[in-house]
Amino acid sequence: MGKVAITTRFFPEELERLKEAGHEVRVHEGKPLSKAELVEFAKDAEALIILLVDRIDEEVLQALPKLRIVANLGVGVDNIDIDAATRRKILVTNTPEVLTEATADLAWALLLAAARRIVEADEDLRREGFPGWTFLPKHMGVDVYGRALGVVGFGRIGQAVARRGRGFGMTILYHSRTRKPEAEKDLGARYVSLDELLRESDFVVLCVPLTQETYHLIGARELSLMKREAILVNVARGPVVDEAALAQALKEGRILAAGLDVFEREPQVHPELLTLRNVVLTPHIGSATWATRRRMASLAVDNVLAALSGRRPPTLVNPEAWETLSAQA
Repeated sequence: MGKVAITTRFFPEELERLKEAGHEVRVHEGKPLSKAELVEFAKDAEALIILLVDRIDEEVLQALPKLRIVANLGVGVDNIDIDAATRRKILVTNTPEVLTEATADLAWALLLAAARRIVEADEDLRREGFPGWTFLPKHMGVDVYGRALGVVGFGRIGQAVARRGRGFGMTILYHSRTRKPEAEKDLGARYVSLDELLRESDFVVLCVPLTQETYHLIGARELSLMKREAILVNVARGPVVDEAALAQALKEGRILAAGLDVFEREPQVHPELLTLRNVVLTPHIGSATWATRRRMASLAVDNVLAALSGRRPPTLVNPEAWETLSAQA
């Protein structure tokens, strides 16, 4: 049967599924692989299960002539050259839906932590001890209930974020490439331009995919439109935000705070962000719950098992490659 290369520690039960199907499995458990190391590791592989940090470009694909499928552990596939894969009739899959709720939960965790200054209060309490109760404490925050929530990108995750906002009695605004009439009705959401959303929202949550159009979607101009007490949350992709502009806006108090799970040059974080107390930082853990990561692994394996047995993978990103393969069969 086929050879499967996996670039990260994996759930044993999913490895067993691959082995029981007769596939040879190789797993990398160390730090992320460089491009040269990835090519060497995946040599002769017919299937490759990867992380978002693994860049699969034309050069990598050319060096792996036996490759039939790249299964991405995540929704976004901006780390893969889809056009190059399609030209080579290599199937590309992702793991949508299964991580929607966990990512929306994390967006709200960041939102609440930033609004109520939870990380700052925790750090100070551990370092300085309990300060005693006062009417105007050091860590005064802002209300969340009843405020305006602006969601940029209204796919599954964006709508899940908005759904939670309803529980907080919030006004829901959204901006997306296309309007979502059913979601507007179900969630009581109002479609607005990006500029209007930034001007009117107390909390702005970014849920867009990374594309040429969304690169630096939020820069100095956009930040200048936001309220001074507004909070920005990014659970999308780091390059959607101009980090230097954001750091400057936070430093100067032009917006109140931010919560970031993703960064422009991961694994690097803009050094100024690390010095600021009004930003909550997490290391890209939006889908990092046991149940969600198990579902992601299971779906990736489903995709690989289908592709290597000649069946269409359930979450295929580039159907053109499958159509070409089917026509040649």
